Amino acid sequence: MGSVVNLEGKIYSCKHCRTHLALSEDILSKSFYTVNGKAYLFNNVVNISVGVHEEKMMMTGMYTVADISCVGCGSIVGWRYETAHEKAQKYKEGKSVLQRIKISGPDGSNYGSDADDA
Repeated sequence: MGSVVNLEGKIYSCKHCRTHLALSEDILSKSFYTVNGKAYLFNNVVNISVGVHEEKMMMTGMYTVADISCVGCGSIVGWRYETAHEKAQKYKEGKSVLQRIKISGPDGSNYGSDADDA
């Protein structure tokens, strides 16, 4: 396993082990929803391992996606869009979605707390 990257700024980290995953400035969208609730689309995510690619039909079309896991504890924290089959969705390619329920926010908040979107 490579060394863990430490981020500086407003950091989103793994809820389980506090490994840094992303910066709030890299959020492209907060309007994603999963079966587990809200999720954020990030331009850049660090300290993850990428799982097996699979084809998935989502609300906005067909994608090739891969689960992403925290390198610190191995828990799945979201997924990465590898390929978007719809032209209008190409901007998502190479971007990652982190499930809000799996991460802690910059102020230490967990999903469901009052400070969630502070």
